[in-house]
Amino acid sequence: MSTPAVGPFTPAVGPFAFRPLDPLKDAELLHGWVTHPKAAFWMMQDATLEDVERAYLDIAADEHHHALLGLGPDGEPAFLMEKYDPAHRELVGLYEPRPGDIGMHFLTPATDTPVHGFTRSVITAVMAHLFEDPAVQRVVVEPDVGNKAVHALNAAVGFVPEREIQKPEKKALLSFCTRDQFLAATGVDA
Repeated sequence: MSTPAVGPFTPAVGPFAFRPLDPLKDAELLHGWVTHPKAAFWMMQDATLEDVERAYLDIAADEHHHALLGLGPDGEPAFLMEKYDPAHRELVGLYEPRPGDIGMHFLTPATDTPVHGFTRSVITAVMAHLFEDPAVQRVVVEPDVGNKAVHALNAAVGFVPEREIQKPEKKALLSFCTRDQFLAATGVDA
């Protein structure tokens, strides 16, 4: 199956909209995204369609983990976003969570027509969306230490690395971004 192309977009286009992911209806689309070589750090390269359905059905049933699709100006899915409560998922026992912490993952699909600045626009929109919730004070991420591209994107929106941690599936760079750090880095007042 080929990966659907995303676009055309320009960084100034937006805002992106968000909708809850439907694990059954969106599984085929997601399967193309998460199994593409570009998505190696998503760690689902060998996943079958059924594996993807099952993984996102599990997320849909989890009160501490949510998956959303980011929609482009045409209303079509443009990226995947996950948010989770790090006191209950992903980082349990690996750091001391604070009230107002939320964890985040995002994935932009591979495309034959990349648009310069698209992924930075996506992470900015994801962060703004998270900070729309007044209860969120700090976003926590734990990307693979080898994912240099996402480290640069994280820094661009205000993330500050704290330390490397060992998760069961990877060595990760634990990083944090407060509301004020996001505003200082991007000028976006969420």
